[in-house]
Amino acid sequence: MNIPVVGRVLGFILLFVGLFMALPALFAWFYGGDDINAILISAGLTAGAGGLMALVFRPKDELRVRDSFAVVALGWILASAFGALPFHISGALSSFTDAFFESMSGFTTTGATILTRIEDLPHGLLFWRSLTHWLGGMGIIILSLAILPMIGVGGTQLYKVEMPGPMPDKLAPRVRETAKTLWGVYALLSAVETALLLAGGLNLHEALCQTFGTMATGGFSTRTASIAGFHSVFVEAVVIVFMLLAGTNFTLHFYSLRGKPSSYWKSEEFRFYLGIVAVFSALLAVNNVLAGAYKAGEAVRHSVFQAVSITTTTGFTTADFGGWPPAGQLILLFLMFIGGCAGSTGGSIKVLRVVIILKQGLVELKKLLHPRAVIPVRIDGKSVPPGVVINILGFLFLYLGLLVLSTLAMTLMGLDLVTAFSAVTASIGNIGPGLGGVGPAEHYGHIPLAGKWLLSFCMLAGRLEIYTVLVLLTRDFWK
Repeated sequence: MNIPVVGRVLGFILLFVGLFMALPALFAWFYGGDDINAILISAGLTAGAGGLMALVFRPKDELRVRDSFAVVALGWILASAFGALPFHISGALSSFTDAFFESMSGFTTTGATILTRIEDLPHGLLFWRSLTHWLGGMGIIILSLAILPMIGVGGTQLYKVEMPGPMPDKLAPRVRETAKTLWGVYALLSAVETALLLAGGLNLHEALCQTFGTMATGGFSTRTASIAGFHSVFVEAVVIVFMLLAGTNFTLHFYSLRGKPSSYWKSEEFRFYLGIVAVFSALLAVNNVLAGAYKAGEAVRHSVFQAVSITTTTGFTTADFGGWPPAGQLILLFLMFIGGCAGSTGGSIKVLRVVIILKQGLVELKKLLHPRAVIPVRIDGKSVPPGVVINILGFLFLYLGLLVLSTLAMTLMGLDLVTAFSAVTASIGNIGPGLGGVGPAEHYGHIPLAGKWLLSFCMLAGRLEIYTVLVLLTRDFWK
């Protein structure tokens, strides 16, 4: 590993995080909060550490493949560690473990929280908590590529490592232009949602925080009751629409803005994505009505919201689905494994991988009848390279392996099976709320200290799609 080049890029990333960290001080000042000093001190420490690293490390070589994996994984860890400072220095979270967990949950857009009452947090810290979502949603490395030209060297490899999905799209010949385009679309949609939420009666602070949680599919809210705390059908409808948009491949949004809205329906992944949401929303609604949980109108309202929220891995809630009938909880648990589309801000396995695996299964059935036939897997009329299929199979094996081993470890720490399994599932899938002791009406504060570090690792591995993190643990990487 080329330490000078890795150190310099990490320095610029920390500098960039530190500059953004200063923004919440505006809300702390406006609302007269006592968190302003902690925020400014944290921003200064972060930017100072980043600037020092950028000055000390003077690389002569370019980023290599090995260096790119190190930059992305270590970049996210450092961002989360320094991002924890405002929570810790202010005293809002006295334990650094809790502060790191909250920060990692924010940057990875997981939305799992240590806090028991969100409203007790000062406005500045609430804004920083949600801003970590927005920065991590499209990717802090990709944003760095877009606005910091000095990271342009080796940018293509960094883009491939951080961008979610088995086949990252490239919208322009130069990766920096692609990064700018994706973040431009992301910012535009965020601005539109903020305007709509303002029209729905939310103030600027609340509108921005809900938007950050929605567009990043993160789920941090300014209310303990999440979106249900606003008691507004309009707000829920806006959030549903933008959760769906955030869970869609942003390449499709780009083509639509360029005058090609038909790109949505031409995408097999997008059609499958909408089909999943529609079918399971209907199943949840019928199940809730038959179980007597809600009347028809309320059942549809809450079922659609939760199906969209869990499928896109946002984690916002309008109802305590931990009290829903077992069949409804099982449906939501199943949706936790689907996730959003490739190239979206959604987490988990991703719809594209699910579609490819299903098609590969059909191909194998056909080959049983026609052993000599050459039958490629096709997506949108194009053949999927065999290497991509193998990559997906390996990803699924590692994903499920990490899930099983982490669940076992959590049960050994004293958690019951439902809580342990759903906590790990929600962490790897970057979802947030789970079932049992980590349900939508609960929190992660009671998880043992070692469990919080393990779940933080699961959040990072899930956000960076397993390979990027696990490769750092291999012997070959350190040769």
